[in-house]
Amino acid sequence: MEASVASQVFGRLDRELWIVTAADGRRRGGMVATFVSHASLVDSLPRALIAVAKQHHTWQLIEASDAFGLHLISAGQVDWVWHFGLQSGCDVDKLSGFAVEEGQSGAPLLSDALGRLDCRVEARMDIGDRTVYLAEVVDARNNRDELPLTMKELLRTAPPERLDELKKLRDRDSAINAQAILAWRKFRVQSSEFRVDAANFEL
Repeated sequence: MEASVASQVFGRLDRELWIVTAADGRRRGGMVATFVSHASLVDSLPRALIAVAKQHHTWQLIEASDAFGLHLISAGQVDWVWHFGLQSGCDVDKLSGFAVEEGQSGAPLLSDALGRLDCRVEARMDIGDRTVYLAEVVDARNNRDELPLTMKELLRTAPPERLDELKKLRDRDSAINAQAILAWRKFRVQSSEFRVDAANFEL
């Protein structure tokens, strides 16, 4: 499949930007994400689905705690994107200076977000470069009636130097993720061949 055509199809979408936060008791951190989806038709049983790349500090925190916070932000909070997206939680406490509350799940929650979801992991799936988490939403708050910041709005309004930083990080992550996906696919093929050989041997 031609990658550029697939990118054009996905490019028709305009995903909201989310801030994902987590803590493991000693450390805390956060990151920017667009792979966030509502995963339940039952209003009384809300669930969320997210995918987090394994090289991120926040992935380590979610793995350790089985909990995370999801936060929508407004266009007026665009600085949160640069703060959470352009530096590593291994180097700084990204939540320092923010109003933070501890959620029912134990995750740190940003009090001033446009809206937020407190999530507890129910299931996970390894897909090579990322882990997909299915989580129960144990609490939620809708703070203000504003439209959330989306990716296209960010790209339309961001200063050129910020866009350049984003592109460099995206290119770096793309290279890391590509290697992880290919290694995962190779392992799956080898595992499948081993199962076939084992079945033939039993016959």
